[in-house]
Amino acid sequence: QVQLVESGGGLVQPGGSLRLSCAASGSIFSIYAMGWYRQAPGKQRELVATITITSAGITHYADSVKGRFTISRDNAKNTVYLQMNSLKPEDTAVYYCNAGPHPTMINGRDYWGKGTLVTVSS
Repeated sequence: QVQLVESGGGLVQPGGSLRLSCAASGSIFSIYAMGWYRQAPGKQRELVATITITSAGITHYADSVKGRFTISRDNAKNTVYLQMNSLKPEDTAVYYCNAGPHPTMINGRDYWGKGTLVTVSS
């Protein structure tokens, strides 16, 4: 199995920045992509950004964060980052790290961290 531990959340003013980190451990050889999701109070969990754990490092972003957030990874450290700039109050949510296998992998499963709270407020 895979363990994911997020860090870097906290309180920040609108327009400010935060950098989230997600460290993966365990049977990480099966991981194809990692990403960040968030869940605000009363809302469904939504995808924020993903990146493949390949040399290409293909990324995908939700429209709401394009141009403001950047996902990156350090495969040597088994860590994925989310640089969040120009933060808005609507970015307030619990942010969860996700790791998943290639879609064709038999018996593959997704893994989730416990989440880190990001609060954007003046």
